[in-house]
Amino acid sequence: MSELNSPSDFLPSTGEKKAVPSGINVLTILTFIGCAIGLLGAGYNFMNAKSGLDKMEAAINSPDYENMPALAKKFMSPEALEVARKSYENRVPINLISLIGIGLCFFGALQMRQLKMQGYYLYLVGEIIPLIGMAIFIGIGSLTGFSGIIAIGFTLLFVLLYTAQRKHLVN
Repeated sequence: MSELNSPSDFLPSTGEKKAVPSGINVLTILTFIGCAIGLLGAGYNFMNAKSGLDKMEAAINSPDYENMPALAKKFMSPEALEVARKSYENRVPINLISLIGIGLCFFGALQMRQLKMQGYYLYLVGEIIPLIGMAIFIGIGSLTGFSGIIAIGFTLLFVLLYTAQRKHLVN
């Protein structure tokens, strides 16, 4: 047997490999897609942090700012400008933390496809570390805006869905 397979990975009567439960299968595939999107997003944010900050400063200092709709002003408020400034100033540690989180989520999902409980815990850490990193380097304001609420929502959703699938995982 290979290192990846243990005797408990096989059905006792036939010797066939256990199938990955459909819930874990769907969740891990979505996690792999999310990791790819997160990797692209981390690279994009790292490379375009300065231009995003410059565009926001220009929009806020523009004479047209006062004529903008209230919704647009919410996205370009002084608080949003401060978040963009801190994001730019701390782009290296934020990017590293994001990459570590993506790696842990990816590896955790791989482990869960092998029905290993340690994958669940790796996934949890991979989801929580970037949120804590954002709060430390940018401030809680980064988690209370629209994108922060979406990030927390997806994190909670997937953690709850994976938690419901723990019954299929073994130590």
